[in-house]
Amino acid sequence: MGYISLILLILLGIVLMILDFLVIPGGVVAIIGVLCMIGGVVTAFVQFGATVGFLTLVLTAILTIVFFWLMMRSKTWRRLQLKTKIDSKMNEVDESRLTVGTEGVAISRLAPTGTGLFGDMEVEVVSLQGFIDENTPIVIHKIEGSKVIVEISHQN
Repeated sequence: MGYISLILLILLGIVLMILDFLVIPGGVVAIIGVLCMIGGVVTAFVQFGATVGFLTLVLTAILTIVFFWLMMRSKTWRRLQLKTKIDSKMNEVDESRLTVGTEGVAISRLAPTGTGLFGDMEVEVVSLQGFIDENTPIVIHKIEGSKVIVEISHQN
């Protein structure tokens, strides 16, 4: 393995660590990156001796620190941030219109969560009985805060 292969192996390790840090969560890619860098440094010691090995070790450490410092200092984080403001909220239960016993219809399949229609209000609901098919009559069984729990309506 020549000098160029060593340099490429170490740079690959640094790039993999940065990718793990910024894009790919989980740590597996960072571990592979660290192993690439360690492999490059060990290979430098074995093939080219202690002087080149220590020089490679020091330069790898400096290069890694510089890359991470530049990454943290740059506007990388601002480019990756979500800039859209989310104004919507989960169910805001209008207790004057939705009460236990209110009947409606499942307008999506409840598996076990879906959407129910009560009058003219679409509400995210949770099925007490598991799966409920679309267009099935439902009734509100319980309301816990913003969570509306429904079951199949047996009144026809």
